[in-house]
Amino acid sequence: MSTTRETLDFQAQTRELLQLMIHSLYSHREIFLRELISNASDANDKLRFLALSTPELLGKDSELAIWIDADPAKGTLTVRDNGIGMSREEAISHLGTIAKSGTSEFFKRLTGDQQKDAQLIGQFGVGFYSAFIVSDRVEVLTRRADADPSAAVRWESSADGRFTVETVERAERGTSVILHLKDDAKEFLDAFRLRALVRRYSDHIAFQVRMHKEGSSLDYEPVNQAQALWTRPRAELTEAEYRDFYRHIAHDGADPLAWTHNRVEGKREYTSLLYLPSRAPFDLWQREAARGLKLYVRRVFIMDNAEQFLPLYLRFVKGIVDSNDLPLNISRELLQQDRDVEAMRGALARRALELLAKLAKDEPDKYQQFWREFGRVLKEGLGEDPGNRERLLPLLRFASTANTSNEETVGLAEYVARLRPGQERIYYLIGDSVEAARESPHLELLRQKGIEVLLLGDRIDEWVMGQVTEFEGKRFKDVARGELELAGLADPSERDRVDAERKDSKALLKRIKDALGTRVLEVRVSERLRESPACLVHSEADLSAQMRRVLASAGQSVPPSQPVLELNVTHPLVRYLDGVGDSESFSELARLLYDEAALMDEGQIGNPSDFSRRLNQLLVRLIQAPPSSSAQPAGAASAN
Repeated sequence: MSTTRETLDFQAQTRELLQLMIHSLYSHREIFLRELISNASDANDKLRFLALSTPELLGKDSELAIWIDADPAKGTLTVRDNGIGMSREEAISHLGTIAKSGTSEFFKRLTGDQQKDAQLIGQFGVGFYSAFIVSDRVEVLTRRADADPSAAVRWESSADGRFTVETVERAERGTSVILHLKDDAKEFLDAFRLRALVRRYSDHIAFQVRMHKEGSSLDYEPVNQAQALWTRPRAELTEAEYRDFYRHIAHDGADPLAWTHNRVEGKREYTSLLYLPSRAPFDLWQREAARGLKLYVRRVFIMDNAEQFLPLYLRFVKGIVDSNDLPLNISRELLQQDRDVEAMRGALARRALELLAKLAKDEPDKYQQFWREFGRVLKEGLGEDPGNRERLLPLLRFASTANTSNEETVGLAEYVARLRPGQERIYYLIGDSVEAARESPHLELLRQKGIEVLLLGDRIDEWVMGQVTEFEGKRFKDVARGELELAGLADPSERDRVDAERKDSKALLKRIKDALGTRVLEVRVSERLRESPACLVHSEADLSAQMRRVLASAGQSVPPSQPVLELNVTHPLVRYLDGVGDSESFSELARLLYDEAALMDEGQIGNPSDFSRRLNQLLVRLIQAPPSSSAQPAGAASAN
C-alpha cells in the first residue's frame, strides 16, 4: 500500500459535475449540509452493524454521533463522525470517481431550474460534491475503524480537476470533512443558521448532531431530536417531518406523493414506513438495480436495499421496515429463506397497494401523476403477483374512446359504470401506440354504436391483458380477435343484413380466398367495418402482430399465423373488385386489399418490395387508361 502523497486527476465526468455544483446550484447551496450529515449518518450506521459481530471496532468510543464545528477565525466548517471511516483505496474510489451510469443520467435529468436540479443531487449518489458549492477547498481526514492510527488518510481538492491523497496519523476513527468556505459563504459559520438547517434537514436521523453550547468552546449539545422517526407515535408526527425523513432515506429532494406508517403486533412484530415517490428514479427499468427497503432489527440498521420485503413490481416504493423478531446477524441469503420474511413481504405488498388505492380514491390528480411515472411497472404485478391481482385491477388506467385525449386516465370501475344496457364485455384494443389503436378500423361498428373501447399502446400490454379475464363479472374482449360478442347490443335488422350480404357475396369471398391462398384462414363478410374496405381478424389463440415482433426481435421463433380477412362488401373498392373479370387483375387487386389490411394491422407487410412493384404496375395502367375511362372507378382500365 502506498504511503506517499499522490496527486491524481478526477475522471472527466467528475470534473464536469464539480463545475456544475460550483456554477449552477449557487442559489440552493445550503443542501451541502444535508448531504454531508446524511453521509455521516450512513457511516455510523455501517459501523454499528459491523460491531454486532466485531464489537471491538467500537472500542471505548461506543456512542456514535455527528459533530459540526465552525471556526470563524480560520473560515472553516467541519462535519465529523465516528463511524466506519475509509481506507486510502476507498478514499480514492469514493471521493475521486463517480459511477458512470449515475453521472450521465444525472446530467440528462438537469432542467436548468436550480431548485429542481438541487433536488437531484442525493438521488444520484453525488452528495459529497455539493461541498464545493460553498468551499474553495475541501479536506477529508479519515481512518477506518479496523485500521491502525498510522493508516489514516488525508484527501484534499480545490475542485481544479485534481485531488491529493496521503497517509497520515489520526488517533480517532471516522471521518472529518473540513470545508474552507468561500468569502460569500461565511453565513454558514453562524451557529444559529447552522442549527436551523440541522433541524430543517436532519432532525429525524437516528444519531445526535452535536454543536458547541452557546458561549462554550468545549461542551457540545444535541441540536436534533436524534430519535428514529418511525418509532414515534403517528399522532406526534407532522407532515413536514414525514417529508423530511423521506428525503433522508430516498435521497430525493422532491416531496413524496403519499406514505403509510404502521406498527404490527402479535405473532410478528414490526414497524413499517412506506413512501410513494413523485418521480421515477433513473434506474427504474434496470431490473438488476439496487432496490428495496432499509432493514432495521430492533432499531439497529442492518442493510440498505433489502429487496426481499417487496415484490419486484413494487420496486419504486421507498421506506423502512424495523423488525423485533429477526436475528441481528440476518443475511440476504437467510432473508430469502425465512418464513417470517415471506409473511411480512405479503403484508407489506398489500399495505402498499392499499396506499395506492387510497390515493386513487382521495387524490385522483396525485394518482394520475403516480400512474404517469410508475404505471408500466405496476402492470408487471398482474403476472408476478396473482394473489393481489384483484387489488391491482382497480389501479390500472387506460386511454379510451370515451374521450379524445390519449392520456391513460380511465379506470375499470369508471368503465363498468358507463356500460351500455345489455353490454356484457369490457372491450379493448391493443396497438403499436394509443394513437394507432384509436384509428383502427376494428373500432368502426363499436364507435357507431357508442360503445366505449379501452385503448392500449405499451409493449407490455399484450402480456398484461393475457393475465386477466374479467373485472366485476364482466369479461375482457379484444375487438381485433374473433367475434365481437355484442349479445344484447346486436341489432336484429343488422344481423339480417349481414346474413344477406354473406349469401350474395359467397362467390366473391371464394374468389378472394383462392387468390390469397394460405395467407388467410378465411375470407368473410365483416360486422365490424363501416368505412374501411377490409381488416384482419385473429383468433383468440393467435399471437398479435405486436407480440410476434417482440418475439422476433428477441431472436425467438414465431409460429405461423393465418388471420381471417374481413370485408366490407358495401365499400366501393370491394364492389368494384366483384366486377373484375380478368383473373390476373383480380388476383393483384385482392393482394393489394390484403396488404392494405395487413399494413393497418401490423404496421408493416411481409414483402414491401413486391407490394411496391404491384402498386406501381396498377398506377401505370391507370395513367395509361384512355381519357374516356377517367370517370370509371379506380382499376377499371385493368378490368377492360
